Amino acid sequence: MSMRPPPTRLLSVGSVLADIRLDVPCLPQRGGDVLGCEATISAGGGFNILAAAARNGLKAAFAGQHGNGPYGERIRRELAAEGIEALMPASRDGDSGFCIVMVEPDGERTFVTSPGVEARPGQKPLLTLQLGPADALFASGYDLCYPELGPAIADWIGGLPASVTVMIDPGPLVADIPAEIMAAVLARADVFTLNRREAGLLTGSDDRAEAAKRVRDRLSPGALVILRDGPAGCFLLGGDIGEPGLQVPAPVVQMVDATGAGDAHTGVFLAALASGCPTAEAARRANAAAALAVTRKGPATAPRTDELDAFLAEQEAERTTKG
Repeated sequence: MSMRPPPTRLLSVGSVLADIRLDVPCLPQRGGDVLGCEATISAGGGFNILAAAARNGLKAAFAGQHGNGPYGERIRRELAAEGIEALMPASRDGDSGFCIVMVEPDGERTFVTSPGVEARPGQKPLLTLQLGPADALFASGYDLCYPELGPAIADWIGGLPASVTVMIDPGPLVADIPAEIMAAVLARADVFTLNRREAGLLTGSDDRAEAAKRVRDRLSPGALVILRDGPAGCFLLGGDIGEPGLQVPAPVVQMVDATGAGDAHTGVFLAALASGCPTAEAARRANAAAALAVTRKGPATAPRTDELDAFLAEQEAERTTKG
């Protein structure tokens, strides 16, 4: 795609919080209750994208707020374990937030988020961050929805140098992002990635190609839309992908837990671009990473480069045998 130089570092202002994951037999009815099991707590949110990128060779750093309580401490430990630098000091204003993740037997997940300090700009403003000329920056729709943080991110992104690659994922709260914030980030985004449900909410179209076109038409010239479509892979439009767009298939797997699949896709896509892959090949690797991620329980389940290479080689061998 017609990006700046391939990114050499990924910075995320996408909020990192704690994921409290529960396996549930079904979602409870209003006023009801269900018994969950296999409860776990781990870093989640923007952590998943950073981890996916770092595991695939792209240097990553967290540029958001993190708290001074037990959730913040866990987040810092898990960032350090992945070799991801936290650029901001621990906040003095409270702890990081948490997200309750309910996973049903078919692997589908439902969220309830309780924001913490990651929802606020903090005492060290974004303007103080030192960005390199070949940095990539990621922001999520969660951050853009927060009343204090959203406007700060939108203003900051609008003033970034043209050499910085900006990637935006509006996420499940796409319909809640204020119109002026959405317009500002669309105007600056170089890569805009979203799933099919989110594309429908944003554009009003259930047709994959039409939804991608409506998003692309709101972006700056040369920007790329990635419309993720679960087992069907992803649809690319814009950048160096001409009309009518390109459908990139995904490997067939048995889904165990969909949590973090989109994050794995995004982190690995950027890492693949950084390694010199063309857009379509980066999407193929991202699809495979997301497929592997959904076969594993937990949020940050993106594979490492060697795991992904082995998986792709297996897929190619199977295609050759069947062919």
